[in-house]
Amino acid sequence: MSSGITQRRRHNVEETPVEPAPGPSAFVPEDYDEDDVKGNKGKDLTLMEEILLLGLKDSEGLLSFWNDNISYVLRGTILIELSFRGRINVVKDPRKPPFHERMIQVIDERLTGEVLLDETLRYIKTDTDSIANWIDLLSGETWNLYKIGYQLKQVRERIAKGLVDKGVLRTEKKSFVLFDVPTHPVSNPKVKEALIQRIVDCLLGRGAAPNRRTIACVCAAYAANVLENAFVGLSHAQREQAFLKVDEYLKQHADLTEKSKSIGTTEVMAGVFMVYSKMDSIL
Repeated sequence: MSSGITQRRRHNVEETPVEPAPGPSAFVPEDYDEDDVKGNKGKDLTLMEEILLLGLKDSEGLLSFWNDNISYVLRGTILIELSFRGRINVVKDPRKPPFHERMIQVIDERLTGEVLLDETLRYIKTDTDSIANWIDLLSGETWNLYKIGYQLKQVRERIAKGLVDKGVLRTEKKSFVLFDVPTHPVSNPKVKEALIQRIVDCLLGRGAAPNRRTIACVCAAYAANVLENAFVGLSHAQREQAFLKVDEYLKQHADLTEKSKSIGTTEVMAGVFMVYSKMDSIL
């Protein structure tokens, strides 16, 4: 989400009232890039929603039972999303440790209107830790009893409900032997088709150069083991080309090269990518 800065010129300061800045509890709508995917109700999808949507089986409304990476990856996308919205960044450190070891701080306390983002923002306000550690804490992967409360609960279900609210999914129930399980089949296939088309165009070099949000999406999907769901109609050669490209993007943006800086890659995004690059699904 690379938003430009709108400059407002006031020719007569005395005649033009200055509106007070919104407080920490004010909801601030965000600007998205033109190629971002929108739901039925015109609301843009977050990175978390895009990854979950890509992983869901269209008619069954469930993730693959064997996918044990997506939950962890979703915590990383939450941090990236907050950095894109200007809510967090890394603490300046003269030692310049690797990006995933850099500390995160809140720089803007205003609410985003997304429950998971705002909950994470509250946690980060109360503590200081590194990018890698925050992903662990939000996932509940810690032995520190004082920080176990930072775990985000029912993340996939809450993201799915957000997609239901945006008209992309619907809620149903599937009966098992002893209990019913809520499922979320795709109700608007055009939204998922547009997401897949954007991913394929990005990785095969079609159209305009991808923005940072698209690159964050493809790399997170790769780490979450759901990227192949976008390659159903591709040939073997095209698949190989796509995987080589996503490997290139992951390394380039994890290293925060000058090229990645030019499209607005944040240090938080670089740190999360470094964490992703060390996951078994990538190695």
